[in-house]
Formats: sequence, structure tokens, C-alpha cells
Amino acid sequence: MEVSNTTESSIDDRPSFTRQDFLLLTKARLSLLVIITTVFGYLLALKSSALPMDWWRLTHTVIGSALAAAAASVFNQLMEIDVDARMARTAVRPLPTKKIQPVAAFIIGWILAACGIVHLGVKVNAQASAFAAATLFVYMFIYTPMKRRSGLNTLVGAVSGALPPLIGWAAAGGDLSVVEPWFLFGLLFLWQLPHFVAINWMYRKEYEDAGFVMWSNGDESGGRTSFLGILFSVLLMMMMVIPLAFGFVRTWAVVGLILAASVMVKYAINFGKSRLREDARRLFLYTLIFLPAALFLLFIGWST
Repeated sequence: MEVSNTTESSIDDRPSFTRQDFLLLTKARLSLLVIITTVFGYLLALKSSALPMDWWRLTHTVIGSALAAAAASVFNQLMEIDVDARMARTAVRPLPTKKIQPVAAFIIGWILAACGIVHLGVKVNAQASAFAAATLFVYMFIYTPMKRRSGLNTLVGAVSGALPPLIGWAAAGGDLSVVEPWFLFGLLFLWQLPHFVAINWMYRKEYEDAGFVMWSNGDESGGRTSFLGILFSVLLMMMMVIPLAFGFVRTWAVVGLILAASVMVKYAINFGKSRLREDARRLFLYTLIFLPAALFLLFIGWST
């Protein structure tokens, strides 16, 4: 009888798995960014090709992409339970706090991944499904393990983060042989780099203590990290002339994009001069402003 009571008590004392925990497990905010950039790629493909809007196809694209993004987040956390438990900002996630067992999370992850990829393949097209599968593969099997081995993991992670616009472009039936979808890929790729450089510096001690190999590891002066922030910001600004050269964005919008990117360069240079957490945070916050502003300028300035 005492054994039974002890068992029941231990079950009752286990932390409950809530809706908020599910959102943490699937990194809902990151998944929202995937959805937004996927939709953005879809809409620009329609504008470029003068294709008719198919709301059902767009809906199915969003559903499949959201499921695949959520699956990537689940598997990422499954592979990093130990390091998440050592970092203050990730220790509250449901796996380190044991609000959900790894086996249950593994099942959820595979269900989400299978449903997302199959849904895109059946309801949208094979190309969109292939890009979603590639995003999952790079994020799970290359980026996540690489975080413990090489600082180059940030470049690999930026590849998976830059693929969603291509999912949307392919889903709309856009031509993948033209420069436009690859410009969108490049924009997302380069935007992520100063964004993550800033995060890297802000939480460098946590990353290092947890066992991650990041660009800031051993960079006591901040010289290497801040240089990378400036380099990637400058490359992003330089990339903004591509739409003008190929004529798929109106001149006034390109000027706006260059000006917006030049502000990021300014914040990166400020961080390079001071190498303080406050200036890294300002760069980080500006990257959050820059992306929606750039997407808005591209959308309204896109030539059809």
C-alpha cells in the first residue's frame, strides 16, 4: 500500500505539460518567421510570373511549412537536452525541466516532420516538399551537431534559415532558374549572420560554458566577433544592388534597402569600436527591425 501511494505521489508531483510548453518545444516564434518568409516567397513568385492567386495552395503551403519548422525545433531540442539544461535562457524548456519525456517528444517530432513534408508533396508540389525536407535535414543533421564542433555552424544554420522563401517560391510555381528567388535566399542568409553574431556576443559565456563552439569562443577582446558583425553587415548592404542590376525591384525601393542596410553597418561599427554587450544588443535589436522593413520595401517595390 505504501509503495502504491509513493508511486501515485511521484506521478502527481511531475510538472505538467502545458500549451506554453508545446509552444516552447516547437519554438513558435521561430516557426512564425519561417511561415512569414515562406508566404513572402510565395507572393513574390506570383508577382514575378503574373500567376493567379491560389488561396488554397497558399494555405496548404503554410500548413506544411509550419509543421516542418516545428519538427526541426523539436529535434533540435532533443539533441541538446544536456546543454539546454546548462544555459539559463534555455533551461526552462520542457525537455530539460522534464515536463515531457524524450520518447514523447521524439514521436511528436516525427509526426510533425512526416505530416509537413508529405502535406507539401501531396497538396502543393514536389519542389516545395523537397526544400522543406532540405531545411529539416540541414538543421537537424548538420547544423545542430556542428554547434559542438565548429564556429562555422552559424553559416550552416543560416542556410537552413534562408530556405523558407524558396519553399514559398516553389510552392507558387515560380521559376527557380532566375535570380530573384536566390536573391531572397541570400538576403535571409546574410541577415542572419550579424543577427547571430550579436546574440553570440551577448551570451558568449553561456554558450562556452554549455559546450557550444561559437565564433566568440576565446575571443576575449571581441575583435574577431565584432569584425564578423561588420563584415556580414557590409556584405548585406552590397547585396542590395543586385535587384537594381537585374531590374526586378524599383530604384527607389533599392535606395531604401541600401539605406536600411547602411544603418546596420553603423550599428556593427559601433559594436566594433566599443565591443560592449549594450552595443551588441543594439545591433541585435536593429536586425529585428531591418528584416520586416526590407521585406516590406521589396514587396511594394517589386517589379512585375
